[in-house]
Amino acid sequence: MRPVSAVCWGTLLCLVLLGAWDLFRGNEENRCSMTYMFEYPEYLKIKLPKRISRRYPSYELYLYGEGVYAKENAKLELTGIPILFLPGNAGSYKQVRSLGSIALRKAENIDLRFNFNFFSISFNEELVALYGGSLRKQTKFVYECVKAILQLYKGQDFAPHNVAIIGHSMGGLVARALFALKNFNPDLINLIITQATPHVAPVLPVDRFLIDFYTNVNNYWILKSKELRNVTILSVAGGFRDYQVRSGLAFLPRSNSQHSALSVLSSSVPRCWASTDHLSIVWCKELILATIRAFFDLIDEDTKQISEDPERRMAVLNHHFVRHPAKYFEEKDDTVITLSGSSIWIPVQTLKWTYTVNKESNETFFTFLLSSFRKNYSHFHCQSNFMYTNSWIYGCKNNGSFKCLEVDDLSWKTELLPTVKVVTLKLEDYSSFSHVVVHVPTTNGTKFTIDCEFFNEDSRTVHVPVTHLLSFGLYSSKVKLNSSGLVHNVQLQHFNQIYQAFNILIERHCQSVKERKLSVYRLRVPWSLEDSTVISSDAVSTGIPAKLHVAQSVNDSSVVTLILYSSQDCQFEISVKTSFMQILGQVIRFHGPSLPVFIVSNILLAYGGQLKALISEGHCIKYDLALERTARPYKIEPIINICKFLLGSCVLPEDNKILTLRRLCLCVLLVILSMMTCGAFALLLVYLHYLFKVIKLYSAVRQSRSSFNLVAKAGEMLNHSKKETIENCGSANISAAGEGQHLSSSCNLPSHSDMDNAVDNLNMHITIMNLLTWIILLSSPSLIYWLKNLRYSIQLDPDPCGPVAIILIFALEMIMNSSITSVKSSILLKTASRLQLLLAIATVAFGTMHLYRALYFVTLSLFFHVLCCFV
Repeated sequence: MRPVSAVCWGTLLCLVLLGAWDLFRGNEENRCSMTYMFEYPEYLKIKLPKRISRRYPSYELYLYGEGVYAKENAKLELTGIPILFLPGNAGSYKQVRSLGSIALRKAENIDLRFNFNFFSISFNEELVALYGGSLRKQTKFVYECVKAILQLYKGQDFAPHNVAIIGHSMGGLVARALFALKNFNPDLINLIITQATPHVAPVLPVDRFLIDFYTNVNNYWILKSKELRNVTILSVAGGFRDYQVRSGLAFLPRSNSQHSALSVLSSSVPRCWASTDHLSIVWCKELILATIRAFFDLIDEDTKQISEDPERRMAVLNHHFVRHPAKYFEEKDDTVITLSGSSIWIPVQTLKWTYTVNKESNETFFTFLLSSFRKNYSHFHCQSNFMYTNSWIYGCKNNGSFKCLEVDDLSWKTELLPTVKVVTLKLEDYSSFSHVVVHVPTTNGTKFTIDCEFFNEDSRTVHVPVTHLLSFGLYSSKVKLNSSGLVHNVQLQHFNQIYQAFNILIERHCQSVKERKLSVYRLRVPWSLEDSTVISSDAVSTGIPAKLHVAQSVNDSSVVTLILYSSQDCQFEISVKTSFMQILGQVIRFHGPSLPVFIVSNILLAYGGQLKALISEGHCIKYDLALERTARPYKIEPIINICKFLLGSCVLPEDNKILTLRRLCLCVLLVILSMMTCGAFALLLVYLHYLFKVIKLYSAVRQSRSSFNLVAKAGEMLNHSKKETIENCGSANISAAGEGQHLSSSCNLPSHSDMDNAVDNLNMHITIMNLLTWIILLSSPSLIYWLKNLRYSIQLDPDPCGPVAIILIFALEMIMNSSITSVKSSILLKTASRLQLLLAIATVAFGTMHLYRALYFVTLSLFFHVLCCFV
């Protein structure tokens, strides 16, 4: 390979490695707390009907318990609310313990007035993210489990009529697939919570069964969206720490979101504010607490089950997962409250106001007259670090005295942040209010501060255009916030695509050093709930990475905003700089699964280049030379040396016949084996057979080259020692050689033409072996699944590689016994060489979204090679 080409491929490799480094290592540290069991967890196996056990021998249903609670449930006299946990790809039924343990502790805190029974299913840790053939089987088993669970409560007081489901990873997709089953009663499920579930599309579309399953489920939910409004779905994604399932895939389709579906990131969930990886999302204490709190708020006091009202369910989920008002959930948030007239009432007439409680304080109400500020200011903002869940701000309609005994509770407009709770009121929306009342309760030594101010939104909003993608971080956009205040908005213009990534540096300068408070910086993405929150450290500068999970839609004109909550005496300087490293990470995150498609496409191009060389030069060029000529730097390609590791897998035919009776019988046996076991397994056997023949070919080529070297040395020695040559080849042969014959022929060595054919065969089969290697890799998920479940069934049903395996078995057996001579003389050679470009284009066009289709185009290419051997 030429130095220029080597530098090009090396550069591309470095970019891929840098992107992979950012994907796996360039995220925040795990800020989740571990959940612990207070007692030893126990899993009670639920006995299912025999027909179910025989139909699904590898699946089981369990009931989670601890200590006394587990002993009480041993008789299955259940009185709680059933919740079913579905594990995901290679997941364990024991992952339910974090949910079950925290729910039990909370139930004990309320004297078991309400409690939940957590069930969990064992799917034998199947790799359903790589093999979609068992997804439908899992779905049917879940349906049977739901009916069996409800039977356990039959005859009980307040017996449940439905089951709530929590699904991790692919388990969440199985939960949605229940509704697409024939004769399924949708009333059996009214709430689904999914954790890191790729709802939109599979992470790796490696077989058609996986694609078909996704298509059926998503199409059903889109077409039946009106009929499924009574089913509430919450999808929680892990954020950038989850590199296995990118969060964009976890956002439910738009049609569902308009009705009763909600998609959020764990980093935006109140009281969590942390990104989770694919496994920690099931045990992250902050996230599990939010989930369990939501479950208890979903309980209907009358039925003692989860509420049947979908609007209430959505209100509860929004309360705990979207905007927490620092209050306990209540169904009505617009109640009129009567305040105490005997408390201390103090009017406030200043533009900015701060009140600090250091010791004990009496109940005090501070009133702000709005009429004095409406003309010049648009908003009223308050924030407090007193985090107790009580009402603290009200609206008053009393135009006379500043004492307002009957007020509207505005505390529901509050938003909880990591260190403060804040509320921002647009004065125009509260034209009927004469005063705003801030409540300071009686405290016993609790120290806290309340800050309030009137401000004009225009003066607190700045627009910063983000730097261009090709700036490579060499320059930045800067803005200085000269005005001091509690809240500032920095709108990041033209930040709306997933390939954009920036480093935002915030420098804070506060006048008061002793009383300096921590600031909270929130990056708000208005078109999706993927906000991130960062708390400033004691250092002057704070860095925030900015990148998107979901791109902005065409009809959306909203802007990503950086909101700064701080003290009144602080000023800020913000700089936005393109992060090239994070851009590479975004490319790998969104397009990394398509890398095999581009690799196969480039190999097809190299294959076509070799066929063209046969036409123009009469020889098959080497694989790396063909790749250098046909592939281009803008195409993604792996390390050539890794591919060359597999270059020992070519075949030189042992006889002139391509397909003999013996080989035909071998092909038939492999086809039968494929149909009785697994197509990928049969392909692996063919691959090993191919490898064995390549080793023989490689050895033969090396021996031929060694022989030619010996002949060359003998020719040099001929003039010096004719006797020595006679001992090696015989006097008759030397005489013939002296008359002009080739020494190699006289010594029964291969001719130059035979040697050239052998090398051409090696070069051609090297490329075919590379294609075959990717066939094996693309079919390996079903092979792994088959091996893992071999003790239950020797036949993989359905088999995504079955039909393709039958074609490839015959094609590869003929190709490995073919000669380059037959291909060179074929009338289809020119057509086959041109076809490779079309197949390479089709591979990228259709294989990017459906990875398994790349296998079909490779099969078609090899099929044409077989035709060239005969025609």
